[in-house]
Amino acid sequence: MIETRAAAKIGVLVPFTNTNLEPDMELLRPPNTTVHFQRMGGYDVDEVPGSDQMAGLGASDISHDLRMISGVRPDVVLYGCTSATLTHGPSFDTNLAERIKAGSGAISLTAAGALIAGIKALGATKVGFSSPYLGEINAQAIDFMARNGIETVKCADVGRELGNYGQGELTPDDVYQLACQADHPEVQVIVLSCTDMRSVEAIERIEAALNKPVITSNQAMVFGLLKALNLPRHDALPGRLFDNL
Repeated sequence: MIETRAAAKIGVLVPFTNTNLEPDMELLRPPNTTVHFQRMGGYDVDEVPGSDQMAGLGASDISHDLRMISGVRPDVVLYGCTSATLTHGPSFDTNLAERIKAGSGAISLTAAGALIAGIKALGATKVGFSSPYLGEINAQAIDFMARNGIETVKCADVGRELGNYGQGELTPDDVYQLACQADHPEVQVIVLSCTDMRSVEAIERIEAALNKPVITSNQAMVFGLLKALNLPRHDALPGRLFDNL
């Protein structure tokens, strides 16, 4: 039987140096759907992606990107950079999602908002947080979650500055080690933040080792779009999060 393409068209706005969101979306996309990407600028590839740079990306003009992604008439548009809105706070994140919805005519989900929704879907209030970010962005991420009623019990980072390509060059083994460093007896969920980190490939290994749910930026966005579009779970989806569909 020939597979139809009737279920949904998924639009994704992705930072132009990101190399892992696209393959992750191909791994995770629901059957009978198509995924369409628009690459975003708004930052300097040669600078370390610190708080100012990521905040600048979040605040950059995406009107052209919205016009381009709207050309496929998407059912949902994902904003595929977590730190770009973590650095601004929950109100900015919500407003950006509303602007994307207005500009595209589609359901809109942000990576940061999807992480929060995923944590709440699991009923968790205490998390371990891991990322490839610089310390300042981690502090802003912890504040972002606290303002959503979520306590970060322990935070782990790579311990060194990574350039715009360095985040994507971390291996699934690196991600596994980061996740283990963020564990603590009080932690209910391990959060792996960054759409360019190869977290999806490590989810099942981490959950088996720590016996705790894992939420990643890209996984959380797919969880959110499945709920928003009322699409069922399929076999390629890793993690306990999807038990809550």
